[in-house]
Amino acid sequence: MAGVTAHPAGAWVTQQARNLATTLEDQGRAVRFVVRDRDAKFVGPFDEVLRSLGARVVLTPVRSPRANAFAERFVGTARRECLDRLLIFNGRHLEQVLTDYVGHYNEHRPHRSLGQRSPQQDTEPAPVTLVDPGRLRRRDRLGGLVHEYELAA
Repeated sequence: MAGVTAHPAGAWVTQQARNLATTLEDQGRAVRFVVRDRDAKFVGPFDEVLRSLGARVVLTPVRSPRANAFAERFVGTARRECLDRLLIFNGRHLEQVLTDYVGHYNEHRPHRSLGQRSPQQDTEPAPVTLVDPGRLRRRDRLGGLVHEYELAA
């Protein structure tokens, strides 16, 4: 998650791109493509920061909201499953909630398109069998809004 602000402007968005570039370089991860819309807040330096990573910036076509469907899907899911069910007090609280939800979304939440795996799960999930309830552990996230279950060793 990059950051939270009430009024994103070109300079703020460019700084978020710099922060992302630093994080990706520290992790040794490469970016091949960045798909973005034609919003005025994505100024020239924003694209230059991403190109410095070796990424190709791809612009979505004009007036085509379905062209960036993956981002739109995530925003809608985060809103429906998380933000619509919580009372957010301030920017810091929003950032904390979104960081926790993004962790849940990428590390634990099953995705149908990935065969019920999470995006960061490398192995195929075990087949469903009868489970002893004593071995099942529940971890609450977001103050109990989201529950994650796993088998105890």
